[in-house]
Amino acid sequence: MTYDFHDKVILVTGGAGGIGSALCHRFAAGGARLVVVDIDEVRAKRTAADLPGSGHAGLGCDLLDRLAVEQMLDGIAVTHGRIDVLVNNVGMTSAERFDVRSVESIEREIDLNLVSPLVMTRVAIPLLRASGDPRVVTTVSLGGIFPLGETPIYTASKFGLRGAMLAIGLDLRGKGITASSVLPSATDTRMLRQEAVEGGNSLQFQDAPQQPSDVVRAVVSLLDKPRLEAYVRPGESRLVRCAMLAPNLLPRIFPLFRRRGERGMARYLEDLRRRGLARQVGGGRWELVEEA
Repeated sequence: MTYDFHDKVILVTGGAGGIGSALCHRFAAGGARLVVVDIDEVRAKRTAADLPGSGHAGLGCDLLDRLAVEQMLDGIAVTHGRIDVLVNNVGMTSAERFDVRSVESIEREIDLNLVSPLVMTRVAIPLLRASGDPRVVTTVSLGGIFPLGETPIYTASKFGLRGAMLAIGLDLRGKGITASSVLPSATDTRMLRQEAVEGGNSLQFQDAPQQPSDVVRAVVSLLDKPRLEAYVRPGESRLVRCAMLAPNLLPRIFPLFRRRGERGMARYLEDLRRRGLARQVGGGRWELVEEA
């Protein structure tokens, strides 16, 4: 089957980001009405205004503020009366190492990556049930399967999110709501660029980063053919799942992954330089060049 986007009400969190905005454009091109949710209200409204079709809205909302989330959904209930597809796409990471970062930053990353998608899904249940074919799609990560030594809090949040969404998918399928997850590897977005210039997780750069459009295709495939999970790059997923069959071997495997990843990160930084998205500054440091 091919999913019919026409007149569907689709809410995308993190909707002004690289993957989120690409998802919004694809859904809107199919005739859906988008609710673009982002902590940056200006960018959310700009993204919504740039979408093809009509009936779109850009909303600013801090997903860690449950009252704000509830008020936002109350507004959607008045305007649309339902949500046909909820896309939990918001996420963050940090290049700060575990042994030096603040406890507050750890709590925030866990809350945003793990807790907020679960709260959003739970609070949206009444609006989903008002749809004739309710769907939930959550952006997880291959970091939800394979531990990323340099970003353990991201790993923790994504391991938890993957498990939670698998369980929720099993629970809700008998109640008329389809819940799925997409597990991309490193994707060429501002978040990845920031991590690269800060010297973050080199393990993500085994291969050239995929594009947001690749993630979009995987999400659309989940809507076309509902299932619990989809992988953007199936070959990568098989590799990491195989590695996890013997986790005690990881300390021996990691140096091999890391050396290859460091070379891949260097290539990616040079690619960002060629594209005018990053530059080297004093002491060999890198920094992003803000896009207009």
